[in-house]
Amino acid sequence: MNRLPALDAKNVAKALERAGFCFVRQKGSHQIYVKDSMGIVLPWHNKELKKGTIRHIIKQSGLTKKEFLELLKK
Repeated sequence: MNRLPALDAKNVAKALERAGFCFVRQKGSHQIYVKDSMGIVLPWHNKELKKGTIRHIIKQSGLTKKEFLELLKK
């Protein structure tokens, strides 16, 4: 499998939006994205997200790692 690249919150947010998630609100430094009844909390910091955080976001979204990487390329 391909390794996850170093990503910041902006790139992850773009991929989530391409997957159909919509930005709902922000509380502090965390943005909430929702699709159907599924919600994802995205830390919005000025630095790269940790690989474990990205993996957890992918898992919460219901996407596979391969699907998520394809959304990043679009």
